[in-house]
Amino acid sequence: MLALPSEQQHAVHRLYQYRKSISTKPFAARGMKLIRCPWCLLGEIFCTCEHRQYLNTSAHFMLIMYDDEVLKPTNSGRLIADTVPNTSAFLWSRKEPNKQMVEMINDPKYQPLLIFPAQYAQEGQRVVEHINQLVQSSIADNALTDAQITAQQSKIPLLILLDGSWRQAIKMFRKSTYLHELPLLSFTPETLATYELRKGSHDFQLSTAEVAALAFNAINEPKNGEALSAWFELFVESSLLGRNRRLKEDIVPIENYIDKFKQAMINAKEG
Repeated sequence: MLALPSEQQHAVHRLYQYRKSISTKPFAARGMKLIRCPWCLLGEIFCTCEHRQYLNTSAHFMLIMYDDEVLKPTNSGRLIADTVPNTSAFLWSRKEPNKQMVEMINDPKYQPLLIFPAQYAQEGQRVVEHINQLVQSSIADNALTDAQITAQQSKIPLLILLDGSWRQAIKMFRKSTYLHELPLLSFTPETLATYELRKGSHDFQLSTAEVAALAFNAINEPKNGEALSAWFELFVESSLLGRNRRLKEDIVPIENYIDKFKQAMINAKEG
């Protein structure tokens, strides 16, 4: 079992430990008899922790997680924290939003963007498909000075994801009025979801990690998106192997997925 020093534990690791500490009973996940790594939650034999690497990115990610989502071994939000050093994670609360979370959203150094389908936008809520559109529309709407334009362009993208089932995500959005004031980053992916562990009820419903990979494209960092996608593919394959969900004739050596991720990381760092 790999022991992670505290400085190598990310926001989702810490939230997982906190959520476990307040549980009144053990979380009964599928495959609960499987001996899992306590960090990546994959079967110990397929643990991927030693392969983790951080991307170089201008963005910060924020995960707002529905109650016990962080405890689920199939949760893909943790993959974002695995690869993006500036990732924060909070449990969602309808009545008492986390104070640190709200302060971060309101911090003027960030440009918050809630990643959510445009069809759910509230009246007057701005919807964009690319971060450049947000900057351009702000300039057009407000007749900004050169200094103000520079300040707007230098803001750190804060990409916010609602992490839970699709029904839970809709609930979080509708019952969190502080999210209704944020611009929505919305896109219609051309490819269907490939997430084999917990597919949505519709083909366009992607996993949290898949959505984050698409978001990288929207902030001009496509190579980072490819690296996160490769990390996601390694996670999915490791999960399926750990659950004996692969026929022998379908098995691709796990080393192939590891090599693909390592090469994607090299490509991302080379730009």
